[in-house]
Amino acid sequence: MITVIASITVKPQRKDDFITIFNANVPAVRAEAGCIEYYPAIDIDTGVARQALDHNLVTIVEKWQDVEAWKDHLATPHLRAYHQQVKDLVEGVTLKILQAV
Repeated sequence: MITVIASITVKPQRKDDFITIFNANVPAVRAEAGCIEYYPAIDIDTGVARQALDHNLVTIVEKWQDVEAWKDHLATPHLRAYHQQVKDLVEGVTLKILQAV
């Protein structure tokens, strides 16, 4: 199993629009072969001193059966359509692909 953490910085004042579009795509992604978990998350203020808060950040947490299932996901028509829908809302994306040890 792999975990993918996609950190997406959205343009100011556009986070709600981004999340609405993202959530519309979630059922199609969760129906894909090999998808174990797929959801967006946002920063919350816990009062912990070392916590960095970014109100323009949406973190996508994904769990996939294996790298091949995730790569298949990247080629799906619904993911391509989603990318087109959000391209003007996004300032930057970073990915972390993780495996438990």
